[in-house]
Amino acid sequence: MTPRTKEGQRAELHKTIWRIANDLRGSVDGWDFKTYVLGMLFYRFVSENLTAYISKGEFDAGDESFDYASLADIQAEFGRSETVAEKGFYILPSELFANVRKHAPADENLNETLERVFKNIEGSALGTDSEDALKGLFDDLDVNSNKLGATVAKRNEKLVKLLDAIGDLPLGDLQDNSIDLFGDAYEYLMQMYAANAGKSGGEYYTPQEVSELLARITVVGKTAVNKVYDPAAGSGSLLLKFAKVLGKENVRQGFYGQEINLTTYNLARINMFLHDVNYEKFNLAHGDTLTDPAHWDDEPFEAIVSNPPYSIKWDGDTNPLLINDERFAPAGVLAPKNYADLAFTMHMLSWLAVNGTAAIVEFPGILYRGAAERKIRKYLVDNNYVDTVIQLPPDLFFGTTIATCVLVLKKSKNGNDVLFIDASAEFDRVGNKNKLTPDHLQNILGAFELRQDEDHLAKLVSNEDIANNDYILSVAPYVDKPDLTEDVDIKALNAAISEVVLRQADLRRRVDEIAADLEDDA
Repeated sequence: MTPRTKEGQRAELHKTIWRIANDLRGSVDGWDFKTYVLGMLFYRFVSENLTAYISKGEFDAGDESFDYASLADIQAEFGRSETVAEKGFYILPSELFANVRKHAPADENLNETLERVFKNIEGSALGTDSEDALKGLFDDLDVNSNKLGATVAKRNEKLVKLLDAIGDLPLGDLQDNSIDLFGDAYEYLMQMYAANAGKSGGEYYTPQEVSELLARITVVGKTAVNKVYDPAAGSGSLLLKFAKVLGKENVRQGFYGQEINLTTYNLARINMFLHDVNYEKFNLAHGDTLTDPAHWDDEPFEAIVSNPPYSIKWDGDTNPLLINDERFAPAGVLAPKNYADLAFTMHMLSWLAVNGTAAIVEFPGILYRGAAERKIRKYLVDNNYVDTVIQLPPDLFFGTTIATCVLVLKKSKNGNDVLFIDASAEFDRVGNKNKLTPDHLQNILGAFELRQDEDHLAKLVSNEDIANNDYILSVAPYVDKPDLTEDVDIKALNAAISEVVLRQADLRRRVDEIAADLEDDA
């Protein structure tokens, strides 16, 4: 029976998507095959998105019989420049997903057809404002890869099945505002691939509930922000959470980020399009944020969220230029070469607006280790930049079971103290991972907003007391754990033990009697 509720339909869609993704890949590793599934989903989306946009214009002009997909390519060329200026790309009718799919079974050169189509979609943006947003988006979707099959015929057979499977997904009509289904399908696939990919998956995807926590922390008391930023953007899930929390129209100047991994950078841009964030509303860059930041001309940012890679190596003091970099110089010391965590933190603080908030997932070691990291913590505390530290539960993230923390930074605080929140017990076990439920999120956000002492959950600690505790920012020294020991009545316990001993002696006596009787009978 078809589920009637929206959530039921969504759950059924998720099952279908995952079954298709697994059935299609065959012998191809799931992590490698994700590129084909996600890339083909994107191809369908941009085709239908463009068709809906052009058709609406014609319908509004009175031509209700207009069908862009059946138009001749030569006729469609007349609308190219205006459409690219608005949408950022163009697809000729013959190259739309639906038309390529229709002819795919009989197309002996399907791989070449798709390769040409993908190049043409990217090429439609050349020389325009959207060029950077489209360039290289299909690079990872290699339709000539031996991973799909040893021969062209085998590869094309797999591509036909992929086109059919993606085409059959019940994602609705984009003219009926079903864009959220494409975005949801994409997020679901990325989450499932990350969950099954071990460590490599966790490097590019942050669980949705953690993304929501970070986004909501940064916008407390606000209904809109100017720009949001993530210096380790991954697949863009953290940035896109603002579109849900505030509405993308209330992120007024757009979404900004940088990602060092090229494949993941492509996934992030695709993710933006699939969530209907048009090219002029996002600015994502490929490269190393710490040594070659891409957004000098765009900072400061009112909201910064990030889950940077944990304890990776970076240039540190081997690069003499970095100690004079205005992002790192104020602390007077660089993050250790083997632990770049606080380098990301200093970078974000530097680019944070005076009225802004940064919420950063941190590896716990940076909160208590000594040497350079202690000096950076001292700088942060003494200058009153640390607003809140939240201890998260263990085993929330893909690829690791460690219990991470959230470090909240502000440049304009009302007091000279830090709020410590112990949320280590705020989770439910779902499958093989822990998960923050909506109730858990509300408990954490409630403590964050209330900003007062609460037994076993939250504690306000003055900067002076933190300094006296060697600038340790771990939650454990400040928030007491509940006492789970039980009061025991010693007299009652001794009486119970004595009773047990007497019963044991009686049972022993009776066993001996039975054994003696058996011996006499023998």
